[in-house]
Amino acid sequence: MQQITFAKSLRKNMTDAEHLLWRHLRAHRLLGQKFRRQQPLGPYVVDFVHFGARLIVEADGGQHNQSPHDVERDAWLRTQGFTVLRFWNNEILGECEAVLGVILKTVSTLSPSPSPVKGEGSNSGS
Repeated sequence: MQQITFAKSLRKNMTDAEHLLWRHLRAHRLLGQKFRRQQPLGPYVVDFVHFGARLIVEADGGQHNQSPHDVERDAWLRTQGFTVLRFWNNEILGECEAVLGVILKTVSTLSPSPSPVKGEGSNSGS
């Protein structure tokens, strides 16, 4: 329960870089791929996650510069089958299209198949 409360507080206090990236990710501008924000995973809360592709995207400020905690955290997430992409806030704010390109390329590589468009799927009655 504590992780959920913490995640909710992070959602309310997102950085400018997180807001910008979330605006693009939530709008499904990356070929309709679905991301979640500030999601609890085990003992951690990740910035953005795509469960289908097992991809985590982190928006980092200066406090993350070679942080031993982040190294430990990323190692644990990798043991859970996730790929972790980290971008500095200034990259997201100044080079957002390039950041989105890296995310899209990674999702395309990791995702088994694109998510069906809303209302479409394998239960089409055939």
